[in-house]
Amino acid sequence: MTLSPTRPGAIGTPVARVEGPLKVTGTARYAVEYPVENVVYAWIVQSPVARGTLTAIDAPESGDVLTTLWHGNAPKLSEADDPELQVLQSPTISYRGQVVALVVARTLEAARGAAQSVELSIEEEEHDVLLTPDHPRLYTPEKVNPAFPSDTSSGDVEAALADAAATVDVTYETPALHNNPMEPHATTALWVDDDLVLYDSNQGPSAIASQVAKVFGLKKDQVHVVAEHVGGGFGSKGSARPNAILAAMAARVVGHPVRLALPRQALFTMVGHRTPTIQRVRLGATADGVFTAIAHDVVEHTSQLFEFAEQTAVVTRHMYAAPNRRTSHRLARLDVPTPRWMRAPGEAPGMVALECAVDELAASLGLDPIELRIRNEPDAEPEDGTPFSSRHYVECLRLGAARFGWDTRPLRPRQRREGRWWVGTGVAGATYPSMVMPSTATVRIDASRNVLVEVAAVDIGTGSRTVLHQVAADVLGVPLENVTVRIGDSSLPRASIAGGSSGSASWGWAVDGACRKLREEMSRLTGPVPADGLSASFDTGPDVRSRENSGKHAFGAHFAEVRVDADTGEVRVSRLFGQYAVGRVLNPRTARSQFIGGMTMGLGMALHEESVLDVTTGDWVNHDLAEYHVPAHADVEWIDAAWLDEEDSSVNPLGVKGIGEIGIVGSPAAIVNAIWHATGVRVRDLPVRLDKLLTDPAF
Repeated sequence: MTLSPTRPGAIGTPVARVEGPLKVTGTARYAVEYPVENVVYAWIVQSPVARGTLTAIDAPESGDVLTTLWHGNAPKLSEADDPELQVLQSPTISYRGQVVALVVARTLEAARGAAQSVELSIEEEEHDVLLTPDHPRLYTPEKVNPAFPSDTSSGDVEAALADAAATVDVTYETPALHNNPMEPHATTALWVDDDLVLYDSNQGPSAIASQVAKVFGLKKDQVHVVAEHVGGGFGSKGSARPNAILAAMAARVVGHPVRLALPRQALFTMVGHRTPTIQRVRLGATADGVFTAIAHDVVEHTSQLFEFAEQTAVVTRHMYAAPNRRTSHRLARLDVPTPRWMRAPGEAPGMVALECAVDELAASLGLDPIELRIRNEPDAEPEDGTPFSSRHYVECLRLGAARFGWDTRPLRPRQRREGRWWVGTGVAGATYPSMVMPSTATVRIDASRNVLVEVAAVDIGTGSRTVLHQVAADVLGVPLENVTVRIGDSSLPRASIAGGSSGSASWGWAVDGACRKLREEMSRLTGPVPADGLSASFDTGPDVRSRENSGKHAFGAHFAEVRVDADTGEVRVSRLFGQYAVGRVLNPRTARSQFIGGMTMGLGMALHEESVLDVTTGDWVNHDLAEYHVPAHADVEWIDAAWLDEEDSSVNPLGVKGIGEIGIVGSPAAIVNAIWHATGVRVRDLPVRLDKLLTDPAF
């Protein structure tokens, strides 16, 4: 048959989100909105202590309460790779907020009321939740996420620092941060004979189905996970969380479908957080600003239950050339919830310390901070010499500076005053690894040239559903409106999670491959597409596993302008701009949304967000959005993003590097550096608050 040409107008155009009408009309269904008959409700009971042993419970009885589960009566689960999924299996309490009981009732109100009335008998033990740089139980993890060596070293760092014409030795601290997606973690669970159906808010139905199946001793195809629409995740929904296990367990016990939605406060204990970090960065350089040594040593925490080692210093291994270098990670096991993925885990906090330290060195040398970065641009991976597949960091710095108006910036701080406001500008680099994970897609076309794409991907608000429409329309040469994309269901062809900025690269490659196979089949037809249609599938797994991942990164540069009230220390971000090199951009509209979303989250990291831990109780005391402050539109007056036209097919056939996380990498440092430039004050423990400025003698 004669094929229509591919439609290059689809990819690269700013197509609006195809599911937008469903969301704004309230018809998009989320985890607790699926119609299920005879559903009952569950509410969690959490530990009020950070360490101890639960010996007994006293649960109220009422006509609406069906059961109260705890380790004394809960069904036994199979082994899990993640111990936090072994819910209600042990009397041991490992952190405050750990789920110790679950009330199931006929109404949500009855479940919540009964849960609040449960009395717990606990043998409390002394706890330790405070991270310090000299904690007596610090140890070296074997690996940091996802599988990097904990420590790296080359040359003689100490000798190079001793001989350097200029040095910086600074410690930056970032606090614990918590994921707060708009839709809380929630699950509706029902059993159909021995098969389990989960309507669950998550970032990867295929992975969640496998994890849950293992916990309940089931085959993978016995668990069906549906996540048609997901209201954000930021990494916290990248693996199965206790709510899914609890809902499934309760549904099996009571013989009814069970709905469990975590209250906002529980998101501060049950679904992970970004570990606090204590980062010492030492830089040595010649008098003209060429680095001779880089050392980045990190201390962070993990839980007693499960080792999560954030790769905070790994970003330093890729950014700048220096013959003598070292990175290290040390962990302290504390009585806290397990840290988890949070947007750009490792890279986001790591770049705060590195890029602020580089800025400090530039100031001590009297150099422009952009020029210092350019002078230390590597020709290949600094640690092992692997060639970069593409690297346009310098271009991002130069083009971004021109667009931002950097050339009018005074070199010294505290030089520009407008009324009561000190005004300053700052810059920081950005990078994020370009990752691809194995995925499979199936594409079908019917006689009317309607196309159905099926892949167990999930759209957590990034626009990936729309991008997959564009990929299929382009390759098959059909109008966008002829394409239907089914995602968010573990019964579809297996796909990777929405994480690591890898979604469009991984799923788009699978869809592109399936569509190209389908075109080949169609080209062999002597007549029209048969009435029952044609289909093709493509698995990227063999190609992904055969590709070398090292040397593949997205890069960028962030620029910030701030105004600081000379009397009160109030900080206002007046301009925030990101210039990126991220490979091929499939949809400029959704890409810009991701960039400015990441930068806004970086603003929150710099100025607002901080989870405050009460060391006496082990409790996160600001565990709601009234006191855990996230940025709003009013917190930045002007924000924008731009990107280079970058071609790099070595990362994947689409040339996609990923855009979801690079916006938060470096943007906090640009703001912190701008505050120094405005005021002359270096704040080295985030977030930057007005009290930290007002109490500094330099202010």
